Amino acid sequence: ATTKQQHKTGRQHCTLYLLSIAKMSAPPKKKNPWTPMAAGCIAGGIEATAVWPMEFIKTQLQLQSKAKGAALPYNGMISGLSYYVRTTGFFSLYRGLTPTLIGSMPKAGIRFGLNALIKDNLRDKDGKLTPGKNFVSGLGAGVAEALIIVAPVETVKTKCIELNQPFVTGMKHILKTEGISGIYQGAVATAMKQGSNQGLRFMWFNEYKRIITNDGEKKMTPLLGLAGGMSAGCFSTLGNNPFDVVKTRMQGTNASRYSGTLDCFKQVLTKEGIGAFYAGVVPRLGRVVPGQGIIFMSFETIVSNLEQFTIFQ
Repeated sequence: ATTKQQHKTGRQHCTLYLLSIAKMSAPPKKKNPWTPMAAGCIAGGIEATAVWPMEFIKTQLQLQSKAKGAALPYNGMISGLSYYVRTTGFFSLYRGLTPTLIGSMPKAGIRFGLNALIKDNLRDKDGKLTPGKNFVSGLGAGVAEALIIVAPVETVKTKCIELNQPFVTGMKHILKTEGISGIYQGAVATAMKQGSNQGLRFMWFNEYKRIITNDGEKKMTPLLGLAGGMSAGCFSTLGNNPFDVVKTRMQGTNASRYSGTLDCFKQVLTKEGIGAFYAGVVPRLGRVVPGQGIIFMSFETIVSNLEQFTIFQ
């Protein structure tokens, strides 16, 4: 009886060993692309609403051209927020939010969904990704969201803010004076900005997540997700603010002064100096850093909850 029991135990150990080997050698299971897309949509709406006042002030500062000799009645984020609350009321800080909010949910959905899809196709046989592959995944997702959503929405947003008009009035003005092409001004600059932005951002966050979770062995808490998103936002903002300035100029009502994206780069550099490429960087950091903390924290939490439903597994 003892011999039979030993043989049975031996067979069980052998079976468990073979199963573990098979599990290790099997290709990693690809995740449902609808899960990050749905989570991204929800997280994008939360993030856009939470940090819009900082985006409003950042855009105003970037539209100010030293070459024109124009000057705003404020020169920073705090003074800008104070100025609008004092002169036109708190809710004026949310002017231009409507087109951005309409675009934020599908934009974030495309970004996170496509990023996950590209990553799944770039993984090696062990399911690993290099920082370079993470950058390419973010770059591809960023360019796609730029051309599908960001370019038209950002153009309308920028012009609404510059003209100090609500969404519908601003849209009518653009269509009347510039036609449908006026909504797609600065598409190349937007793709450059958005692609580099998301490439840097996802590269940083995925490396951060890999280290924090020890390659997925541990769960990442919401607080750690917040910190990771904030650090990724800081890294990407400092890395690509020149593209953001050029994109804003190309989408403004005075975009006709530039023959194209490259000409805009040249004119800003020669007429205003290299420092002009970092106009609005402080309010942009004030908007992007907490915003990315919110969106990445929300995204990770929402994904965990969505995966409990069969449709998202």
